[in-house]
Amino acid sequence: MAVTLFVLSAEPRSGATLTSLGIVSALAARTARVAFFKPVAEADETGTDPDIRLLLEHFGLDQTLESAFALDRGKAALLTSSGRRDEFLECVASAHAALAASHDVVVCEAGAVRDGGGMEFELGLELAGALGASVVAVVSGLGRDADRTAEAARLAEGLVAEKNLTLAALAVNRVAESDAAAVSQSLSGASAFSGPPPPVWVIPEDPRLSRPSLAEIAAHLSARILWGADRLDVQAGETVVAAMSAGNFLSYVRPECLVVTPGDRADIILAVLAARMSGAFPHPAGLALTGGIAPAATIGALLGDWADIPMPVLLVDTPTYPTLRRLESLASRLRPEEPRRVQAALGHFESRVDVASIQALCSPARTDAIPGLVFEQSIIARARGLRKTIVFPEGGEDRVLRAAEQVLARGIARVIILGDVDDIRRRAAALGLDIAAAQVFDPAGYPDREAFAQTLFTLRRDKGLTLEAARELLADKTYFGTMLVYKGLADGMVSGATTTTADTIRPALQFIRTRPGFSIVSSVFFMCLKDRVLVYGDCAVNPNPTAAELAEIAVASAQTAARFGIAPRVAMLSYSTGASGKGPGVDKVREAVELAKKRIPDIPVEGPIQYDAAIDPATAAEKMPGSLVAGRATVFVFPDLDTGNTTYKAVQRSSGAAAMGPVLQGLRKPVNDLSRGCTVRDIVYTAAVTVIQAGQDGGEAS
Repeated sequence: MAVTLFVLSAEPRSGATLTSLGIVSALAARTARVAFFKPVAEADETGTDPDIRLLLEHFGLDQTLESAFALDRGKAALLTSSGRRDEFLECVASAHAALAASHDVVVCEAGAVRDGGGMEFELGLELAGALGASVVAVVSGLGRDADRTAEAARLAEGLVAEKNLTLAALAVNRVAESDAAAVSQSLSGASAFSGPPPPVWVIPEDPRLSRPSLAEIAAHLSARILWGADRLDVQAGETVVAAMSAGNFLSYVRPECLVVTPGDRADIILAVLAARMSGAFPHPAGLALTGGIAPAATIGALLGDWADIPMPVLLVDTPTYPTLRRLESLASRLRPEEPRRVQAALGHFESRVDVASIQALCSPARTDAIPGLVFEQSIIARARGLRKTIVFPEGGEDRVLRAAEQVLARGIARVIILGDVDDIRRRAAALGLDIAAAQVFDPAGYPDREAFAQTLFTLRRDKGLTLEAARELLADKTYFGTMLVYKGLADGMVSGATTTTADTIRPALQFIRTRPGFSIVSSVFFMCLKDRVLVYGDCAVNPNPTAAELAEIAVASAQTAARFGIAPRVAMLSYSTGASGKGPGVDKVREAVELAKKRIPDIPVEGPIQYDAAIDPATAAEKMPGSLVAGRATVFVFPDLDTGNTTYKAVQRSSGAAAMGPVLQGLRKPVNDLSRGCTVRDIVYTAAVTVIQAGQDGGEAS
């Protein structure tokens, strides 16, 4: 899974884009699989976000503009201010997961949500947590002395620590050069985090990075460019108003200043151009003519043959003082159209920051701590690339039709729907659904139905099945859908919205059968908590497994976890921990642990162990110190169905966790069961899980 670094500032104009630019530059030198993502895009006059254009175009990142953001600022503001914060988070997580699926590192920069400035720091931290990101906190030293700058940095650090997020680095930008050493010294002591303190990057203010270019000024003032269009990358410093005679005005010319004067001041126009050419005066950067007054025709004629006018001359419609007020609101930013300035920014950043420290931030992701929202979205993103076909046998159910539309629309899978063709098409039309891309057919009229019956008869005749009975069984849509999977016409099946678990599994057991080394089918739920994903097995299939069956469940659950990106550490649960308890239930678990360890010697397995000792580090330190599993378990194997089913529902309801499953395991090809109370969203995610199972081991499910 990709590592995500979330560049987040508590205030606008803090240098977050400079920080993102430097980080991407350092990482792009290490791997080509770097992506840039801005949750909320802010379009400029080009209709696109300049930060996104800058990062993608400058480094040639392998992604589209559309992949680099989730939604625009208007939509973000609407969602976050109208009580739809969860929808905002899910939208961002979905776009992030799609990008992360094909990259090693995603550098994420928070954008503005409301007009007042940057994304609120608290919202940014919540979003970083939801994305499983490490935070690069950016603090501005502009207008602050060394003590106040250090205080602001410590405050940001503390807020990150309060949210239990990882602070990858603390970037303190725009510090006065004279204060840089003092700020570094103040921040070199103890931090709010245990363990080694995060790196601190103190980056002094560089005027080249904050001064607007003439291109930005022209765009901001909606100016027409009269001359010097090829020099718009020049940056302007101080603004100087020319309201006196040319002779007196020349004393006020400053290096790289922008001169503002009414367009009928021919004397000022000529004096500024002369100063630009002369070695006796500082060189202005540009000239803005106000009032919408173009220079007199004689001045135009005088300058018309000057092929290389040395600076931009802009014509602005507004009078002088309104123009000055508009200039005050101009916030300069790095743009891809200004490569010189971008190179200066990179050089400035790299001269103050150890590039190796950035590359060290991107060690492999902690796969046992994937936030639930990220896990859910990564399932969708992974499924989209596999191009598998899923059969839904319950075509008469509206939830299934709605889910099928979403599966098709998101490119999760190709779809087969079973049922009365005319009825399904009518119902879809009545619901306003587009399932035109799905294959829809009725098993009763399927051309190869007799061949299917012959296959089923051959597979089951030693069990006493007759050919006529095989034909009757295939009238059942679940049997027919399972046969499509067996024949390879579908890669997996999702059923159970109107069918019992037993009826869903029975045909799969009869002729798809279990994988080598497994005698039973079992299940897991992916428990998608806010900060991590846990695997619970078996909570849906086996009422009272034997020790050997419990060991199989543990092995299958560990393999399922690993295949879905979760590092397996298996806790085999009981009402006692270690050697403290006795009784048939504890003895069964103890025997199952030994059997499981023999089958998966490279995966840590612990038991008997109580739930609190398995999940809580403090309890684990008391009850089972030194264990590789206690306090860190990711796979929880319950001793029986009563315990497992009760626990998963209790955790789901009390914590708000999404329970993805049951995901069936142990079959040669994937067939997955739905709860009869499932939602459309449940069906969509189960389909995605089934696709991923079908894409592993040459189609053999976990």
